[in-house]
Amino acid sequence: MIGNSLLQIVVFLVLLVGLSFPLGHFMARVFQGEKTWLTPIVEPIERLIFHLCTINSKHEMNWREYTLAMFCFNVVGLFFVYALQRLQAWLPLNPQNLSAPSSDLSFNTAVSFVTNTNWQSYSGETTLSYLTQMLGLTVQNFVSAATGIAVCVAFIRSLRKHEGNSIGNFWSDLVKSTLYVLMPLAVALALFLSAQGVVQTFRPYVSYTPYQAQAISQNADNRKLQLIALGPAASQVAIKQLGTNGGGFFNVNSAHPFENPTPLANLMECLAILLIPVALCHTFGKMVEDERQGWAIFAAMMLIYITALFICYFCETAVNQDLLNVGILNHLDGNMEGKETRLGVVNSAIWATTTTAASNGSVNAMHDSFNPLGGMMPMLLMQLGEVIFGGVGSGLYGMLVFAIITVFIAGLMVGRTPEYLGKKIEAFEIKMASLVILFPPAIVLIGTAIAVCLQAGKSGVFNPGAHGFSEILYAFSSAGNNNGSAFAGLNANVPFYNYMLGAAMFGARYWLAIPTLAIAGSLVRKKASPPSLGTMPTDNFLFVILLVGVVLIFGALTFFPALALGPIVEHLQLFHSRGD
Repeated sequence: MIGNSLLQIVVFLVLLVGLSFPLGHFMARVFQGEKTWLTPIVEPIERLIFHLCTINSKHEMNWREYTLAMFCFNVVGLFFVYALQRLQAWLPLNPQNLSAPSSDLSFNTAVSFVTNTNWQSYSGETTLSYLTQMLGLTVQNFVSAATGIAVCVAFIRSLRKHEGNSIGNFWSDLVKSTLYVLMPLAVALALFLSAQGVVQTFRPYVSYTPYQAQAISQNADNRKLQLIALGPAASQVAIKQLGTNGGGFFNVNSAHPFENPTPLANLMECLAILLIPVALCHTFGKMVEDERQGWAIFAAMMLIYITALFICYFCETAVNQDLLNVGILNHLDGNMEGKETRLGVVNSAIWATTTTAASNGSVNAMHDSFNPLGGMMPMLLMQLGEVIFGGVGSGLYGMLVFAIITVFIAGLMVGRTPEYLGKKIEAFEIKMASLVILFPPAIVLIGTAIAVCLQAGKSGVFNPGAHGFSEILYAFSSAGNNNGSAFAGLNANVPFYNYMLGAAMFGARYWLAIPTLAIAGSLVRKKASPPSLGTMPTDNFLFVILLVGVVLIFGALTFFPALALGPIVEHLQLFHSRGD
């Protein structure tokens, strides 16, 4: 049993690393303006878009221009998605005649998808029309992911350039990310998923009479019809995974057989979640002309990810003794509560750690049903700042900010001005980096404190005690780090949580992206210094360990008191109830 599970984990990791390497080099060529095999197909479309939008893609932007373009584009998208939801009752492609969502839910959903969070306080099949799902949410799945990649590429340019003022052109980076990277991969994955059984149709929902109802009542008039929700799901599922978005077409997300029908589909979707974030590590190494730098960042991320994965897996192999005593579970099953029997413990653990490491809110098992320490691993991966691969682009630029903090601390130890890739790290960079690493914990902890103090926050908790606190902490950890997954035991579709979590998502996305671009604007103006005997190497094992230590210190220790009140005390209570 354990041998089979370990084999599945190894196969997954080998495929992930093997596929990410060529993709990372391909993306480096795209963003350096080199020709690729897609250029003859995509370049005419690219030129047409710039022509229709009257955009000068050759204009070199400083960091303020780049930031303004990025922010304005996303704000326009926010208002568009909000309006689309509020007007959906009067718009086409609404075969079930669904009414408009409430204003607070529309706000939360619009912010969620624009910020690449995809937190869902709604059930997709009963709330949103086909048009809203496609034109609103699926489009944002592409452009919000492309925004993260664009900011990341701009930051990498600032480290690569020897001196200058420009960090690139936002519109060019946005379009290249969409047309050269996200769109081809999404089309290929959508076709594969359709072949596996993921639904893709505009037909209305199908009604049927369950077999049990037929057996109970011979009178056809007394039989209650049930609906099977349909829709253009495959196209959204593909980009929700590749773009580390995670918003499900259906309520139960990737546990739904129409979104994740087979073991092979489960493997491919799980690979898709991490594929681009891992590949961007290689893109970074290629663009700064030192691939060892990319491997160092990759190694630090992978070390934490694998550790969390195995802790989660082994915690979930433990069975609730009470259920075992009454014969509900076999001791070989592990903790199967809230999991699909067709996927089992190992695939649920891989997905849970992958989705929370990669800022992807999709789930194929209910995290609320995990054992206390098993559920703590996904929560902790988010609380580290979503830098363990993280969202496409945002994870890498977040980790590079941690790298800057690491060399700064190391420089203080030896009494030398810190440098990263030849660029001196000075007061301004550290101030901006401090905002990046301190703001998400502040959002999470302050939001959680407000929720547990107010009746409006406590009223949504169905589980009292430590587990209820964990549900609130998980919700704000998810929103405050742009992840989007949920413990699923909290009633978040109320005005209090819709507005609070919406504000958390908005702040967590742009309060990090803007200081990151400010760091890029400062670094790009600096002349790169050649390495000397006093230069700290940032491509060796020692640096990897230092970087991991800094991430854990600023992430894990910040949240330790809160985790002690939630999953840790719940774990101790579980053993106390058994009399161990």
